[in-house]
Amino acid sequence: MFNHIKILSLLNLAVLLSASSVMAEPAALSNAALPKRIQAVYEVTKNGQPFAKVHEQFIINGTAYKLESVTKGIGVYALFGERVLTSSGEVTAQGLKPSHFELRQGDNPKKTVQADFDWAKQNLRMTVKGKLKEAPLAAGTQDLASFAYQFMYLAKPLKDDITVTLTTGKKLNQYQYHINPEAENIAGEGVQYKTLHLAPPAQDTQETKELWLAADYHYVPVKILMVDDNGQKLEQTLTELKIE
Repeated sequence: MFNHIKILSLLNLAVLLSASSVMAEPAALSNAALPKRIQAVYEVTKNGQPFAKVHEQFIINGTAYKLESVTKGIGVYALFGERVLTSSGEVTAQGLKPSHFELRQGDNPKKTVQADFDWAKQNLRMTVKGKLKEAPLAAGTQDLASFAYQFMYLAKPLKDDITVTLTTGKKLNQYQYHINPEAENIAGEGVQYKTLHLAPPAQDTQETKELWLAADYHYVPVKILMVDDNGQKLEQTLTELKIE
């Protein structure tokens, strides 16, 4: 079951995913035109069966942002305790610039991971089980929590392929996404969302991560799908959304 939770930790986008830094042109919008608070609830299934529920809150205060994502397992998966992701940092013209990321799993401190972004020295410091690992920090790098909210800052319309770079707190990953030019409609609790579908290149046969972003709601993820190399499928779907 530990593998189930490990897989779930990649889901947030709120990608999955986990998801990642989005390397693209910044949006030609002032921060004043963007939301100051987003609250979202997602339901997660594993191979079509109820698995977890995710509650997220994204808040901007001046030039600072704070994000919290709390995942609660359903049924036997609740025994692992809540998985809490937090990200904080600065809002810039290029979007989110994380300074600190943390992942906590239940009450077990050994499962806590952290990442600190030293932009001045272009250095990423990741702490896992008390051990420090460092990596070069490229412009635009995001964390597992912040990457899903970085899409709202990209130049619209999104039409080119996107390179996503993110830290999970344990390592630094990079993903390639192809943007489907045709909008796809997804229903969520009585709301029809017009979405933009991001998928890996067709030749990518490894672990698959896909995202559907709400084009009319600041590109908040509506659905995130991950299929691992064993064929296990996790799907995260938006059920509630409040934007202020």
